[in-house]
Amino acid sequence: MKVDTEIRHVTQPGANLFLELGFLPDEAERLHEASMRQIDDTRQVKEQLMGELTTWIEQHQLRQADAAAILMVSRPRVSDVVNKKTAKFTIDALVEMLSRIGKSVRLAVG
Repeated sequence: MKVDTEIRHVTQPGANLFLELGFLPDEAERLHEASMRQIDDTRQVKEQLMGELTTWIEQHQLRQADAAAILMVSRPRVSDVVNKKTAKFTIDALVEMLSRIGKSVRLAVG
């Protein structure tokens, strides 16, 4: 059995996916704006958690390899945290790392 792997369409970065899916223009714009806000909110939470981890690493003057051993992740993962590569992490993974160094996380909704 042959698997179809042909690419038929590529959505350009920043394009309104909802419009391409056939939503009416007003609804597509509303959905697009809502999704952009949600993506931005998630990115900000991840950056804050990464900032806490980075501060902890700096305060303890740890090399990335040493921090990785304590956090139970690879050294490249520590580098990704320090360089705030938010797309590479879930909020859960970052909370788990903070838990491993004894930092609890509380969520406040505003």
